[in-house]
Amino acid sequence: MAVLHPNQSEFNEMIKKGVTLVDFYADWCGPCKMLAPFIEQIANKYDGKVKVAKINVDEQTALAESFGVASIPTVIIFKDGVNKAVEIGFKPMDSYMGILDSLL
Repeated sequence: MAVLHPNQSEFNEMIKKGVTLVDFYADWCGPCKMLAPFIEQIANKYDGKVKVAKINVDEQTALAESFGVASIPTVIIFKDGVNKAVEIGFKPMDSYMGILDSLL
């Protein structure tokens, strides 16, 4: 599954049902670049089970602000529209997978 890049209206629809992992990032952010391959791997590993999206905070400022994103990377995991977990900064892939597995 490809990583999604939704705009604000698509985002709200996307997180309504099921589990969604959202990576808030910026192109200039070093830790965000380190996290990017993990996000791709998670999208492939959980294909059909989890929606995976990346939100560029420079392009979608209002969306980032609506979730209180102050530091990047910030990964927020939603289940049926409810924020279930927030991971701030670069974390090992296992920490994201552990959260996803607990929600599936």
